Amino acid sequence: MPGQRGVPRARAGNVPHRTYSVRARRKRSATTVRNNRNRFVVGRIVLTLVLVAAGLKLVHIQAFEASALSERAERQRTTIIDIPAERGSIVDRNGAELAFSVETRKLWVNLRQMRQAWDEYAREHPESGENFDTRADEIAGYIASRVPDLVTKKELLDAFHKDASFTYLIEVEPSVAEEISKRYHEIGYEKRAKRVYPGGELAANVVGYANWRTESEDVSEHNLHGLSGLEYYRDEDLVGTPGRQIVDTEQGTDVVIPGTERDMRPAAPGSDLELTIDSDVQYELERSLADYVDKVDAKGGSAVILDAKTGEVYALANNKTFDPNDPAALSTEAMGNPAVSTPFEPGSVAKVITATAAIESGIVTPETKLAVPGAMKVADHTVHDAWSHGTQDFTVTGIFAKSSNVGTLLLAEKIGPDRFMDVVDRFGIGHRTNIGLPGESAGYVPPREQWSGTTFGNLPIGQGLSMTVVQMASMYQAIANGGVRVEPRIVKAKIAPNGRRIPEPAPAATRVTDAKTADTVKEMLCATTQDGDYYYNGTAPDAALEGYRIAGKTGTGQQVNPKTGAYSNRLHNITFAGILPADEPRFVVGIWLDAPDTTIPGGGSAASLFHEIASYLAQRYNIPVSDQSAPRVRLVY
Repeated sequence: MPGQRGVPRARAGNVPHRTYSVRARRKRSATTVRNNRNRFVVGRIVLTLVLVAAGLKLVHIQAFEASALSERAERQRTTIIDIPAERGSIVDRNGAELAFSVETRKLWVNLRQMRQAWDEYAREHPESGENFDTRADEIAGYIASRVPDLVTKKELLDAFHKDASFTYLIEVEPSVAEEISKRYHEIGYEKRAKRVYPGGELAANVVGYANWRTESEDVSEHNLHGLSGLEYYRDEDLVGTPGRQIVDTEQGTDVVIPGTERDMRPAAPGSDLELTIDSDVQYELERSLADYVDKVDAKGGSAVILDAKTGEVYALANNKTFDPNDPAALSTEAMGNPAVSTPFEPGSVAKVITATAAIESGIVTPETKLAVPGAMKVADHTVHDAWSHGTQDFTVTGIFAKSSNVGTLLLAEKIGPDRFMDVVDRFGIGHRTNIGLPGESAGYVPPREQWSGTTFGNLPIGQGLSMTVVQMASMYQAIANGGVRVEPRIVKAKIAPNGRRIPEPAPAATRVTDAKTADTVKEMLCATTQDGDYYYNGTAPDAALEGYRIAGKTGTGQQVNPKTGAYSNRLHNITFAGILPADEPRFVVGIWLDAPDTTIPGGGSAASLFHEIASYLAQRYNIPVSDQSAPRVRLVY
């Protein structure tokens, strides 16, 4: 329509068309560009700040946390393990091994992990028919086939199916453990050691027993430790110092990656112990003692062989012993050592105390004669000799060679209780010998304030006091050694890991009596082994050894009846102590038989057992025969 310029036409659908001027459009375009530019700038600023923050964090980590994070990562893939030290060996005086260690491995299995892994496998692969039970059966069968002497398949299956999350299996050689663990990844192992006793029962009561111990919360203490004997008593010398090692392990497991071991601190082996014992002599003493105990039907017995000069123990035996290679058969009784731990009333063998006191005091000489009746009253008690006789003249030598109780008490009256007790103390009775073995008893001597009227009627004849067989032999070692008692010892030296031999400290020596008195008493005791008629016969002619002068003393000590609390007329301690040879003493032998049947031939005396032992010693050590036989002296007139 003319005249209507500038009016827009309506579009279809009557929607008005919005129009802008060119200026308006330009203004809007400029604003949009400016806004986009602002956003871009802000974005760059934000990104820059993020990068700066990240950089600062990286710098902080590198500068301050790198060491800690590295240590944490290292811990995640490495393990610190304690390395047990090698236990020292125990050898005899000639270097023969009595105990040593071998390396072993203790197999173990994490039952919880194994069950979880195989239960999951069984769910995911039901068609395989494999599960925890089938895997356990396979492993148990293989291990049992590899070490059939150590374990059965049933025993292993019982271990696999116990209600526990973890269990140990068996101890095997390292190569076997490596093979089993490589074949079955479920089986791990710990480094351990096992004690080996090549002689079995030989000297077991002395050497003792050690096994692997894990009861300590300190894992570094897990090692072989002693339970009895020298293994226990000298454990600190034998055990050594454990080391530490770092190893890399496979992710999620305890499996050590071979070749990754690094020592933090190497383990230091323990020292070896060199004993005074001679294994051959020990074997012979154990054999002869056990046979004799069986022969006379005794409850038990102990014996010891000492070097007459040094007090070194060449052999120490009990009739009851054990095999430390068979832990299942161990018992507290068998692992004990009665030779040092069980005191007894020795009887007449202790009359050497009275003899020493009498000669030392000068109140008599060996030839002095005393009128000795067959019995005498002591307080409210009557003391008899072992055989019936009227009053007879005994020499002092005869009193001890024929073991007259009455004659000994007559001498004790002349000596007096104070002098007598002084000699008892010098002989070491009532004190431990410090032999170097666990459980040693000091014996018993009643204090003076506890004496009754009959006490001094018992002590001089070896009743009312007690001693071990080692203490008993030690008294005679003093007589054989010119009156000087040297503490017996069982360990001769320590051998350090570097091979350096460290002798044990010198044993204490005590002057019991002067050399002249000791030699006189020794000569008197040679008459004990005399044979002949009543006037010449000693109590132990069976102890005599052809070609050698033997000094010794028999003993028959009454035991207390446990039911009545009184001395028994049936139960006795049968003892003997002897010196071989008397003229040049080399060995002292002490023997104790616990309650033998005295009605059996040989049951009432240990003289023939001494003869057997002395004969062996003379041959083994080629002891020269005596230059002349002992003079034959009359004992009773």
